[in-house]
Amino acid sequence: MSVPLVCSAKGCRAPAAWAHLWNNPTLHTADRRKVWLACADHRASLGEFLSVRGFLVDTVPSDQIPADAG
Repeated sequence: MSVPLVCSAKGCRAPAAWAHLWNNPTLHTADRRKVWLACADHRASLGEFLSVRGFLVDTVPSDQIPADAG
């Protein structure tokens, strides 16, 4: 049995359909990928938050999260 993926937005408990892959270059090596999950309603706002800081690397469907991300 797999654990359901839930949106990372504060207070949201909706199922996650998307995964924002990101890293903070001042803290992480270039190949490290952290993951924020997003429902359809929060995909844009979470992605923009990461993007304006220069952290967003990629956005993929939640069923395509790379095995080495996390």
